[in-house]
Amino acid sequence: MLTIPNAVEEVIKKKPFLEGALVEGLINLSALARQLKPEIEKKVGKEVNDSAVIMALNRLVPRLELMSAMKFKKVVENIGDIIVRSNLADYAFLNSSTLYEKQAILLDRVRSMKDVFCTFSQGIYETTLVVSSSMIPLVDEIFAQEQNIAKTTDLSSITVKLPAENAICPGVYYYIFKELAWDNINIAEVISTTNEFTVVISDTDIHRAFTILMEAKRQAGL
Repeated sequence: MLTIPNAVEEVIKKKPFLEGALVEGLINLSALARQLKPEIEKKVGKEVNDSAVIMALNRLVPRLELMSAMKFKKVVENIGDIIVRSNLADYAFLNSSTLYEKQAILLDRVRSMKDVFCTFSQGIYETTLVVSSSMIPLVDEIFAQEQNIAKTTDLSSITVKLPAENAICPGVYYYIFKELAWDNINIAEVISTTNEFTVVISDTDIHRAFTILMEAKRQAGL
């Protein structure tokens, strides 16, 4: 059976948002102990006192703070180029037997265009298309017979180059997205490859989002 401190640590580490809130000092430990107690008792196989859980949390928080700071620093200080694009539009189409054909037509037309952004992201039931605003008339024409679920304009994107080791480093996206979420920045779309990802957000949020990421990178390098 686990000890109470080990059980508390195991429970907390499975809840990244809770872990983050503890590190930020935003949670009442007494209230959290009462909420976690049934789960802790199940893990240790006996009844436990609130005070024992509180003590375990008090001892855990400093270690979480150190680990969080080290992980965040490792991720952010190795971020490469941060590229901003503006004047984007986002489409969502219901998947159909003809959608692939329309995508091929659009990509063929895009080959002759300069300085445009065009990317597809296919899900099980729908496909997202993010393009430069200048392509809106062309997209509307080519996909006229497809079922358009949503269309959003006045968007911008931030592309972040990640370190090669990000694939084996848990929490890479969490630490970056947390910085944006704390500033109430809504992410419309996320486009990801192995070592880079792009967030699509409203034009009105692009300056704040870029500033947050650059400031986080600067502080990590101090």
